[in-house]
Amino acid sequence: MKTIYVYGAGLAGCEAAWQAAKSGAKVKLFEMKPQKYTPAHHTPGFAELVCSNSLRSDCVSNAVGLLKEEMRRMGSLIMEAADATRVPAGSALAVDRELFSKYITDQIHACPNIEIVNEEVDHVEDDVITVIATGPLTSDAMASYISGTLGCGNLHFFDAAAPIVDYSSINMDVAYFASRYDKGDADYINCPMEKEQYDAFYEALISAEEAALKDFDRESQKSLKVFEGCMPVEVMARRGYDTLRYGPMKPVGLIDPRVGKEAYAVVQLRKENKEGSMFNLVGFQTHLTFPEQRRVFRMIPGLENAEFLRYGVMHRNTYLNSPGMLTPVYSMTERPSVFFAGQMTGVEGYVESAGSGLVAGINAARLALEKDALIFPEETVLGAMGAYVSRGGIGPFVPMNANFGIVKPLGYKVKGGKTAKNEKIAERALSFIEDLKKSENQNQ
Repeated sequence: MKTIYVYGAGLAGCEAAWQAAKSGAKVKLFEMKPQKYTPAHHTPGFAELVCSNSLRSDCVSNAVGLLKEEMRRMGSLIMEAADATRVPAGSALAVDRELFSKYITDQIHACPNIEIVNEEVDHVEDDVITVIATGPLTSDAMASYISGTLGCGNLHFFDAAAPIVDYSSINMDVAYFASRYDKGDADYINCPMEKEQYDAFYEALISAEEAALKDFDRESQKSLKVFEGCMPVEVMARRGYDTLRYGPMKPVGLIDPRVGKEAYAVVQLRKENKEGSMFNLVGFQTHLTFPEQRRVFRMIPGLENAEFLRYGVMHRNTYLNSPGMLTPVYSMTERPSVFFAGQMTGVEGYVESAGSGLVAGINAARLALEKDALIFPEETVLGAMGAYVSRGGIGPFVPMNANFGIVKPLGYKVKGGKTAKNEKIAERALSFIEDLKKSENQNQ
């Protein structure tokens, strides 16, 4: 049997190595620590959590909570470690980060099918099934190899994205569909503001708290002049009171059908997916903290109760333009023996990264064992993430957290509100996972 190479012992790489080894494959796990560290990493252990110690909600009525449960049922090492090292955090799953890393490191070291190689890599060996999970701070040499030799094109070295909200949480008694000057098919949702509303929003926006920049994010911004090419909305606002009204909040050509005139300012939202379940705030790239985004952007008329499926982000994040380049199991369409896992694929978040590693690891092993690929159904969050990465949405591809907007809809209405609907989605997803496991057990 061919040995599988896994590059990187972060969350995605450890999960990929574990899944491949558990499937019966031999694995070489390459990790450059402790010989070399990225600017974000400081300890020699595997699966180091460099930001928060929270893995977010643990409720299955939340998409990331459902993803965790799917992963548990698939035998995830990351979830096993998280459950073993959890600390009190209400309905969220938070961990003792040192114990979490130690648990995973110990398990990987103890696995007889995994050989650990402490060295940096900058290329893929010919005829070797490989999972690249080198993370958002991939070395320049590896990034150059991926974009050039592997033919992946230009990597995105800075992630600047606007918030995305759930369509069902938008108050359409206030907002309305229209396109500027009635051009197109009224594709945009428009949130109109009167002068007093704009004044309050403007003051809140220019005084809101921004997220702290890490040193490597700050240097990336300087080198890419990101603030000119993709300016955060709060920075744009500070250039002058009317800057937004002549920019992303321009009301010209948008007649509110209920009052028959233009508003003082308008926030437009554009479809993020074909189903129209997700909409992004046009021109609202931001570096505000997540709580501040929720507070300030809910001041926009029509978004008072908006559910944010993804907050705006602006940070160093090396990722592929994955649609068409990667399959739903994270292998390259042009070179199926090379898999990617983690944030480089276009998933966003700790659990999502580990989830992509789970799918990539399982399928790398299946390729080594000459079995057909295991494609998770789009009714599951694991499958929906793979589908999003392989197909993308509408417009430029941007990284995405797990959310119910990318999961295949139920196809029927559920009484009891959003939580009841999400619980039905979770029930269906976990049923698919159990059916998949039964089918796999029968075929072994």
